[in-house]
Amino acid sequence: MTIDALIDQYINYLVVEKGLAPKTVAAYAGDLRAYREFLAARQILHIQETDTTTILKHILDQRAKGCGARTRARHLVALRGFYRYLKEEGLLDRNPAKLVDLPKSGLKLPDVLDVADIEQLLAAPDREKPLGLRDAAMLELLYAAGLRVSELVDLPLAAVHMEAGFVRVLGKGSKERVVPIGRKALAALHEYLQDARPILLKGQASRFMFIARAGRPMTRQGFWKLLRRYGLLAGIRKRFTPHSLRHSFASHLLEGGADLRAVQMMLGHVDIATTQIYTHVAQKRLIDIHRKFHPRG
Repeated sequence: MTIDALIDQYINYLVVEKGLAPKTVAAYAGDLRAYREFLAARQILHIQETDTTTILKHILDQRAKGCGARTRARHLVALRGFYRYLKEEGLLDRNPAKLVDLPKSGLKLPDVLDVADIEQLLAAPDREKPLGLRDAAMLELLYAAGLRVSELVDLPLAAVHMEAGFVRVLGKGSKERVVPIGRKALAALHEYLQDARPILLKGQASRFMFIARAGRPMTRQGFWKLLRRYGLLAGIRKRFTPHSLRHSFASHLLEGGADLRAVQMMLGHVDIATTQIYTHVAQKRLIDIHRKFHPRG
């Protein structure tokens, strides 16, 4: 089978069986096409002719063309997935990409808030008012479950299972995952559902958990403005976005000793390589703590 045919087969697998988002599939397809062109220029016509050295040469060729470390890392992630698929399908007896490390600084470390900043942020809403109860519940759930903002604002009421203590989330590529919530987020949700949501609905019905105007869900832009306001009230000086709470969720779990695979499942990442970025955050924090507090740091 030609390399083109194998790439098409793999892309079809990502769409049909993995259910990846269109943008993710397009990025993988572009990276694999670049690899195919690299192989064709060297008259390599069969995937069995490639090995670890071939992949390393491709990554070096990307650097020579001016591609940054982050772009090269993305190429390598695409190749790892491609070769892993070929091995699992019995088309190769080994995965040569497995031995190639990601380029240094290949993945940008995400913006993460420390625990103290998170506590200040979660305490910022005025819980004496209906809107404050709603906002507090949204912030608590976003951090407790590591949700994407789109998942939060579009969350159906039926997706939250209060008694069992988990939320059922429909993420990218229509992939469903179940994430525990935690007692503080549950308490905030209970207070919101009991004391605020009926007032905000004003007699109307809505299938959404969090209500903005006329029973409609909040927009992503609306939540971003809300978060920015509470960040100022909390006195947080560093730059952060709604996605920073998702990053913080993952990083704080790993720092506390959580298993990487468990965090991958809770975040809804298809590839564990995406989750591994948070291990770099944890390692960097350990280095910073050592330098700050060790007498010879």
